[in-house]
Amino acid sequence: MSSSKRIPTDGGQGLAGHNPFANLTTDGLPPAPPSPPPAPPKSAAESTATRKSRGRVDIIREKAGRGGKTVTVVTGFVGIGLPEKTQLAKAIQRACGTGGTVKDGCIEIQGDHRDEVARILTEANFRPVFAGG
Repeated sequence: MSSSKRIPTDGGQGLAGHNPFANLTTDGLPPAPPSPPPAPPKSAAESTATRKSRGRVDIIREKAGRGGKTVTVVTGFVGIGLPEKTQLAKAIQRACGTGGTVKDGCIEIQGDHRDEVARILTEANFRPVFAGG
């Protein structure tokens, strides 16, 4: 085997061992600002009271174009992505014991479950409104 150039890996005087910040000092720099005191912990009642509403969502019961089957549709989500809609839909499906899907930015749940859907959306800090018939 021929001898070839090897790069030292012992942490010696190579470029890897050079620290460009070794000669820096803090002389002449202003002092750091004092850190603010930690905020007192909030109680559970205060934290739920200060939660901001995530916006209005409409809960609609539809039958048209579905072969006479009733479907609960939740529309009007603002600022919520598809993964969170899917997670919310799965929670609603488990609570109602039915199937459902997320289609065209709306959550569709099989059957008339408007009251249960409204309860779950309220717990998720949305403001559900019953719309339509």
